[in-house]
Amino acid sequence: MGWSVFFILSELRSLKGLSNGLLLGAYDPLDPTGNITIRWDVRSWVPDGYVAEVSLFNYQQYRHIQPPGWKLGWVWSKKEVIWYVQGGQATEQGDCSKFKEIIPHSCKVNPEIVDLLPGAPYNRQRANCCKGGVLSSLAQDPANAVASFEVSVGRSGTTTKTLELPVNFTLKAPGPGYTCGPATKLDEPTKFTTPDGSRKSQAHMTWTVTCTYSQFLALRGNSPYLGSVMNGQDKNGLASLVQCTTHMCPIRVHWHVKANYKEYWRVKITVTNFNYGMNYSQWNLVAQHPNFNSLTSITSFNYTALNPYGLMNDTALLWGIRHYNDYLLTAGPDGYVQSELLFRKDPSTFTLRAGWAFPRRVYFNGDNVAKYVWNRKKLGKILCYGAKLLLVVASESTGIEAGHR
Repeated sequence: MGWSVFFILSELRSLKGLSNGLLLGAYDPLDPTGNITIRWDVRSWVPDGYVAEVSLFNYQQYRHIQPPGWKLGWVWSKKEVIWYVQGGQATEQGDCSKFKEIIPHSCKVNPEIVDLLPGAPYNRQRANCCKGGVLSSLAQDPANAVASFEVSVGRSGTTTKTLELPVNFTLKAPGPGYTCGPATKLDEPTKFTTPDGSRKSQAHMTWTVTCTYSQFLALRGNSPYLGSVMNGQDKNGLASLVQCTTHMCPIRVHWHVKANYKEYWRVKITVTNFNYGMNYSQWNLVAQHPNFNSLTSITSFNYTALNPYGLMNDTALLWGIRHYNDYLLTAGPDGYVQSELLFRKDPSTFTLRAGWAFPRRVYFNGDNVAKYVWNRKKLGKILCYGAKLLLVVASESTGIEAGHR
């Protein structure tokens, strides 16, 4: 009989006195340089302001933005207005009663912009828009890890000396979790190349904003995204049904040591969705194990090595094959995806003792799942990092099951 471990994506509750520097802080050891960078390029001047191209670049290796998508906000430094947005729209128009003839698209001092949906009218589209706010991760789908829109700003400065940068940028994806730094003006503005490569143009002015993700902040803010993942709510905020299980969690990752050969060993991974009200498009799974440097084959999943520090290949990013299993369906007979991995043994390190065969970390869609604790003889409750209460059940025949209680 094989050995197994269950990782349960459970509800994580922020505790009083929990430090920002704990596991749920902004620093991610598996993606230490991951961030979303906002680039604001002033492309042309108009009589009362300028036209800018705003781009969002997802430099996170495995964390992506799911429906209902990103929402970018800021606060104007003066009394600027938005005349129009191409490839996006402001969520609120605000008070534009002072304008009598041409009414601005938004007069709010703190506007928020969202992406357009697929199928938006052609005259409202532009490059890298109209994906419903979905932003793929860099390693999984780099071509769709960028979004952009064009904005015409009025009642603003009309030169590089009189234009003032917006402040207090916010990024919701779709709930809290991202913290954005101040806008930084670049000494060298962005250069743009024509499709045929025959000419380069340059922005009049460029500034960037860097936003980093913290699971701790997302949980403190009761993020609708994490709420839908962890508390059984759908993307509209309505209560959804989670299949009745002993753990009552919406996602389970099953790592099963299936076979132990002379020179190889085999693992079967199954990701099961217990949520009747939510499915997961473009799902991904990150696992850390020292034997990934000897992975010889994998079935049914895409795979890439993350190598966050460039020295050890111990971290793998796994995701579904397009049009085959890249869509994790709702709970039911088809609400799971699975794969088998074959590793070559290193006799100097390989062992089935003390949980060595199980991964050190597991992430589902960028969020750390409840960690198992290997214990062959004892049953008990363990408080792990002050953030997750795990019930550990272990035996040689049934493996380990870990879940939030």
